[in-house]
Amino acid sequence: MSAVHGKTIVVGVTGGIAAYKAVELCRRLVDSGAHVVPVMTESAERFIGRTTLSALSSEPVQTSLWDEASPIPHTKLGQRADLIIVAPATAHLIAAYAGGLSTDLLTNTLLATRGPVIVCPAMHTEMWEHLSVQDNLAVLRRRGVVIVEPDEGRLAGGDVGKGRLASPERIVAAAERVLGPADFVGVRVVVTAGGTREPIDAVRVIANRSSGKQGYAIAAEAASRGALVTLISTVELPTPADVELVAVETAAEMSAAVMAAAGSADVVVMAAAVADFRPAHAVDNKIKKDAGAFDLTLESTADILAGLGQRKTAGQTLVGFAAETDDLVANAEAKMRRKKLDLVVANDVSAAGVGFQHDTNAVCLLRPDTAMVTISLTDKRSVARAVLDAIAEIRLAKS
Repeated sequence: MSAVHGKTIVVGVTGGIAAYKAVELCRRLVDSGAHVVPVMTESAERFIGRTTLSALSSEPVQTSLWDEASPIPHTKLGQRADLIIVAPATAHLIAAYAGGLSTDLLTNTLLATRGPVIVCPAMHTEMWEHLSVQDNLAVLRRRGVVIVEPDEGRLAGGDVGKGRLASPERIVAAAERVLGPADFVGVRVVVTAGGTREPIDAVRVIANRSSGKQGYAIAAEAASRGALVTLISTVELPTPADVELVAVETAAEMSAAVMAAAGSADVVVMAAAVADFRPAHAVDNKIKKDAGAFDLTLESTADILAGLGQRKTAGQTLVGFAAETDDLVANAEAKMRRKKLDLVVANDVSAAGVGFQHDTNAVCLLRPDTAMVTISLTDKRSVARAVLDAIAEIRLAKS
């Protein structure tokens, strides 16, 4: 389950053009299992209707200190909230919150809560960069408020610059970090994802069926728990929030990127399906079909995981994956011993719904001198959570 599952989250919406994005934010939070209570300011209603937001939240929109059934709605909301998110947050809202002004239901609720608060500013670049806005944000940061800074891109009126409301994905990721376990704060994690592609000629490659989804789920989960994540990938999936992406294609490129990053990493998770063989001689041009048959000689690629095992530093945790079609446990245990791994995530990719190209997975987690843990078929983010839990246990035992 997501860290927001079962939590009561107040989503405050203020009067900015980015208010429409709050609709998608509420939908994502509800889909993740949160109980979402929307609060709109009077100016927010100039940009979106309360009916739309109510329909995609867990409760109807609240807007006023005076019209609700409760005589003290802000106090009730503040006490109920496990988290308050303000998205978008205008310069006016930021100034009022920093100054302790209670001018409407939302600012009263912010002052009445003892729960964590996330503020997501959205405004024109000139306003974002104004010293008064930055000073107010600094005040909020000192008080422990989490600020999800705006993105750069096209703004209202056609201008381009910093000020776009952060994507709903980034905001949900921030909520997961605030509400979830913080057992990886500051931990440097390298994750690989996808299947490498080895060129035969200018257009053809030797590849495998790996989609990269499990590696991306692990990277996202690690980042949500506070890790500093570098994702080395061969696939074009949306980069998880707060993750550094390094794009590669071949086994040689992945080896170079991994070895460069692994030296300073606390955890390395090799979730990628790296080719074991590549053409000994790739040609620069396209081989024509009318050329007839041609011989394809293969040579072994570098064993990245074995190399990491040889170079593993003291305290570093090394995780490998074993995609098998038979003798799952025996093959995974042999790989663990041979490559000096702390954890092996093994799956039978011949089973229905497991592994390559699926949104689901079923795995066995194997560790030296520890009972095997079996994760039944579930979504890949849940598998990622189990993998990170196991890594956390290993790191604790090493400390």
